Amino acid sequence: MSQPDASAALPRHVAIIMDGNGRWAAARGLSRIEGHKKGAEAAQRAVDAARDLGIRYVTLFGFSSENWSRPAAEVEGLMALLRYYLKKETDELHKSNARLRVIGDRSRLPHDIVEMIVQAEGITRDNDGLTVVIALSYGGRQDIVFAAREVARAAATGKIAPEDVCEDIFASYLMTAGIPDPDLMIRTSGENRISNFLLWQLAYAEMFFTNTLWPDFSRVDMEAALAFFAARERRYGGLPPCKTEQTA
Repeated sequence: MSQPDASAALPRHVAIIMDGNGRWAAARGLSRIEGHKKGAEAAQRAVDAARDLGIRYVTLFGFSSENWSRPAAEVEGLMALLRYYLKKETDELHKSNARLRVIGDRSRLPHDIVEMIVQAEGITRDNDGLTVVIALSYGGRQDIVFAAREVARAAATGKIAPEDVCEDIFASYLMTAGIPDPDLMIRTSGENRISNFLLWQLAYAEMFFTNTLWPDFSRVDMEAALAFFAARERRYGGLPPCKTEQTA
């Protein structure tokens, strides 16, 4: 498993749980879909801020595997927003040299959306600027189970020996293969949990929780999260380096 760069004051990879769309809408007497629309605008602001501030990877938790249990009208509205985003933003991402990658269980997504994802990933594949990862129909436990199945298949066919399986090999079978683990995770709306998001990958991430509802998330909020990160002493389970006592 690749650990984040402990020497960097700026996170290389920021993962975000975009929470609070429904509460934002309810406080204004609006529908949940209106909240999700404003949340999509906030996602674009976050991507722009990440690019401007020099972050290399940003992962947005767009739709969890558990979200399929929401009312059908809300799910349909979210899928419509996703179609709009993929159609509208793919060219913009490409023009800004950004790469799009989508992780999650695509078998549950509508066929036309899967086609749009494949096309968008293909268009932006060779770009080497900011990588935008969108987690759709995604769950952290699901990710680990899928990887475990693939490792088991590889071992059963003799591709790898069971005793050779290590963290790095296992991570290469996760949906985030080739993407460095997040250095910083941000969750909005005052909730202090990770909700089945990137369970393996967040092992050493710093956690920043804010009461800001996602539709209100701004560049100022992003900068506050980065300031929090820069002030952290990252140990990865070890002790901080010894400091030589100065003598008079």
